[in-house]
Amino acid sequence: GPQKAGIAITDLMTGMYATVAILAALAHRDRTGEGQWLDLCLFDSAVAMMAVMNMNYLVTGTPPGRAGNAHQNIVPYQVFACADGHLILAVGNDSQFKKFCEVAGRPEWARDSRFAQNANRVRHRATLVPLLAEMLLSRTQREWLDALEPLGVPCGPINRLDAVFADPQLVARGLKSDLPHPTAGVVPQVGAPMKFMGTPLAPNRPPPLLGEHTAAVLRERLRLSDAAIAQLADEGVIAVRGV
Repeated sequence: GPQKAGIAITDLMTGMYATVAILAALAHRDRTGEGQWLDLCLFDSAVAMMAVMNMNYLVTGTPPGRAGNAHQNIVPYQVFACADGHLILAVGNDSQFKKFCEVAGRPEWARDSRFAQNANRVRHRATLVPLLAEMLLSRTQREWLDALEPLGVPCGPINRLDAVFADPQLVARGLKSDLPHPTAGVVPQVGAPMKFMGTPLAPNRPPPLLGEHTAAVLRERLRLSDAAIAQLADEGVIAVRGV
């Protein structure tokens, strides 16, 4: 039956759409001096992010069926098992399929009228995919990647998180960082996935502890005295570390 995604992807995507909307509204304000109200909801975002699935339905009038890990419109474009794990094979065009067949030792597949063009591969998916599945089991994940990547045939390993954080690409991009924490020692963090050439992001301190900056904010923004802040803390109105 229907499966839950591993993370709250609709929540995350709504935040992404909200960021884009805010930036667009700021640009509009800079040009016109006009502000505006932004209205987003989880449902709208969930529908919008389905992208090509929406168009498959709107153009044909037929709701797409379940395809598991496979692409609806491109074959082969799905997860396959190999000798020691799984990989994603994303053959995006006929030229890539020809290269894949050569690497696989089955060049005749690229000349077969059922498989030579993507439209026919989609039509004969039920015939082609079992052939591919059996053949891909003959080599390890690394053997397939090493053979296909130099030829520009898109593919990638399906990793557990331990392998993800050991991946040379992640290490080279500095996506994992360790931050000192006043009570927890060193805390591992995932860094920002965007890189700025002029103003590089370099997080060097952890999030504030509960109440760590309360006194400073009340003192600077509301001009409260230390005595007033201490009284609020004593009465349980605020939580202030060190007070």
